[in-house]
Amino acid sequence: MSGSRVAPALAGNVMGSTKDSFAVAEWCAEGAPPGPPRYVAPIHVHHDDDEAWYVLEGKLCVLVGEETVEASAGAGVLVPRGIKHTYWNPGVEPARYLLFMTPKILGLIEGLHALPDRTRETVAALFAKFDSALVD
Repeated sequence: MSGSRVAPALAGNVMGSTKDSFAVAEWCAEGAPPGPPRYVAPIHVHHDDDEAWYVLEGKLCVLVGEETVEASAGAGVLVPRGIKHTYWNPGVEPARYLLFMTPKILGLIEGLHALPDRTRETVAALFAKFDSALVD
């Protein structure tokens, strides 16, 4: 192999795109004082896509169906398609994690970040566009 390349740091970025077969993002969920869960996303379901988290630092809680799974650094959680879920940082310290997702889920996340008006109706319509649904 001639020459060498250095891969860029993933921190805060996404590796892959909506045109690839999967994508990985390294993100951070800020901590907050104790209280009710501060969901990173509303409770939802992906009808055709699996999603997984791997915690690098801190802790995440992932609602998987009716069960809350607590994942500390070094642990991962897989949510199969068709299962309602959300996630949050239960602690006061930031949580750094990898999110493994399909291009459809990445497209949904990009769409959410681009929404100028995040009403329940606009968010629900966007979820439906990506074969997903909000769960009350």
